[in-house]
Order: sequence, then C-alpha cells, then structure tokens
Amino acid sequence: MMKNFKKMPGLALIMAIAATSSCQQTNKTASKATADTSKKTMYLSQPLISEIYTADPSAHLFNGKIYIYPSHDIEAGTPENDNGDHFDMKDYHILSMDSINGKVTDNGIALSIKDIPWAGRQLWAPDAALKNGTYYLYFPVKDKSDVFRIGVATSKNPVGPFKAEAKPIEGSYSIDPAIFTDTDGSTYMYFGGIWGGQLQRWNNGKYDANGSKTDSQKENEPSLNAKIAKLTNNMLSFDGSPKDVVVLDENNKPLLTKDHDRRFFEGAWMHKYNGKYYFTYSTGDTHFLASAIGDTPYGPFKYQGTFMNPVEGWTTHHSIIEIKGKWYIFYHDTQLSGKTHLRNVKVTELTHKADGTIALIEPIKK
Repeated sequence: MMKNFKKMPGLALIMAIAATSSCQQTNKTASKATADTSKKTMYLSQPLISEIYTADPSAHLFNGKIYIYPSHDIEAGTPENDNGDHFDMKDYHILSMDSINGKVTDNGIALSIKDIPWAGRQLWAPDAALKNGTYYLYFPVKDKSDVFRIGVATSKNPVGPFKAEAKPIEGSYSIDPAIFTDTDGSTYMYFGGIWGGQLQRWNNGKYDANGSKTDSQKENEPSLNAKIAKLTNNMLSFDGSPKDVVVLDENNKPLLTKDHDRRFFEGAWMHKYNGKYYFTYSTGDTHFLASAIGDTPYGPFKYQGTFMNPVEGWTTHHSIIEIKGKWYIFYHDTQLSGKTHLRNVKVTELTHKADGTIALIEPIKK
C-alpha cells in the first residue's frame, strides 16, 4: 500500500505533494470524481466500481461466484507522508460478481474498525478464505500501540457481516495477508510490507519501534523477505513461527536490498499453475509486479521477471485467480480520482506462457 517518495526526482516529488495538497481540499465520493474521458483509451481496463474508492483487491471464486475483498479508500483528511498515515481506512466493503464483465455489487460494510476490540487505526489490505462452510476475513490494522498486527474475523456469509476475534493472531505482524489453500487442503498466509508496513522493525521476530524506517543502510545485503505461516485447522492461528519467503536470482543467490526492480516490498500473492507455486509481489518503490516460481509453498522461489508494469498511481496490489479455465489478475490504479491514495479496482486477463513464466501486462496502453 505504501508509496516511496524518496525514489522520486525533485520535480516529480513537488508535483506529487502539490496533488496531495489539492486532494485534501475535497471530500468527494468516487462517483463524483469523474476521470477525464479523453484519457479513457489510455487504460487497459476500466474500474469495476465507481461509487466508492477501492484498492488492494483480493479475489476468490467461492461456490462459483467471484468475491473481491478490497481496501476501502477514503479521504481521511490526514496529511500525506511516507508512512502512509493518509491511508486511514475505517471499514471493508466486499464486492461480488457472477462473471468477469458482469454486474458488480457492493455488499455494504462487512467489518468496521469500531467492531475490532483491539484495533487502533488503519484497516489496510485484507484477504479471505473458505473452510467447512465458514468464511474467514484476514486483515492488518494497527493496534492501540500503533503496531500493525493481523486479525481474523468470521462469517457464514462470504460478504459478511464478519465478527472479529478478540485478539490479533498470535505471532502476526506487518501487513498484506494473502491466503493460499493448496490442493492437499493445507492453508498458508503470506504477509509483510516494508516502510510503513513495519516489516523492517521485526528483526529476529521482536518489534523495535526505533528500527530503521528503511533497509537502505543494507543495500548490499539480502533484502527483507515476505513471511509465510501455515494456518492451523481452525484457521484462527499460526501452526508454528513464520518463515522467510526467499527469492533467488539467476545465480541462486538471494536478491539484494539495492535491487529495487526485483526485490520484495509488499503485496504478496500465491497461486499454483501446472504443479508449480507462483509467488508474486510488488516491488513497491519501483512499482512493478514481479513473479518467482518454486516447487513448494515455502520456496525457495526463482525470480522470473516483471509481469506487470507500473499502473497510474505509483504502486499496485494484486490477486490472481482462475475462472473457467482462464486466469485473471485483479489490481488497482487511480483512474477515477487522479490522486495517489484514492484508488479503484480493475481486472484483466493474465497469460502463462509456454515456458511457465507470466506474460507482461501493460496497464496503460501505449
């Protein structure tokens, strides 16, 4: 969810700050934030919904129907900064559709921050799972000490309302939970994000509030990794301590921190294709989506390349699912608002090439 202004040239930074100042003058809804129609042909696909702002879409096919679990962007009036304090979401709205290109329904508030006993602020990118007739909504939110933890809520309905557990998942931290259920029924959570996602504050599994804001002091060392934790059968806790998700380069060496175009930053996702495990993620400050392939859910994963170039709005956050024999990627950009923090979700087809890699997607037409 984070954007990194520090990598931006001076002029671009000034323009971004100016745009942010402008956006904080208004509290328009997405339906009133009309995009420049002359620019519509620039985009590969169009927003799925315009009544509210949505981002970070985690899509699933449950009982033959498509459900999308996104963040709900709002204009909170919080000054924009590199920690992402302006991403001050308060609730989740779950979207549903019978088919790709079909009507999209906003099913209203599924979970509100006020109904999470331990929550402080900032409901960021969620994900969901189904097991034995119960739907599980996994969400990152800062606790009352301003530390990101990951919680879980349950419902008998895929669109909620969801009831949150009284405490966060023990051993959880950082942001961007992504849930993957393997063909053997085992379920895993991938998670983590640096900078505002606080992953860099969790060296050795202990939180250091004074931990480095970035890992820039370790440019020539292996980059921070996403984490993976197997879930217990009841889907409410971790079955053991989280482990690193290691991505290797062409020489079987871990990607380095300075490798900004390839290393993990945030927004992990997992899908399985032809018996291989595809770990996909955002490079964050360079705004690519990258893929890496492994033989087990734990990896290690061999870096394969960029499969989506940057969207409008700096970073993106995605999910990948199969529907009736075709693969689709759900993602976001800022077509509706033109602001970096008020986003809209989209979908387009994704192709696995004959060599197993993912074909490059250009979200903005050339």
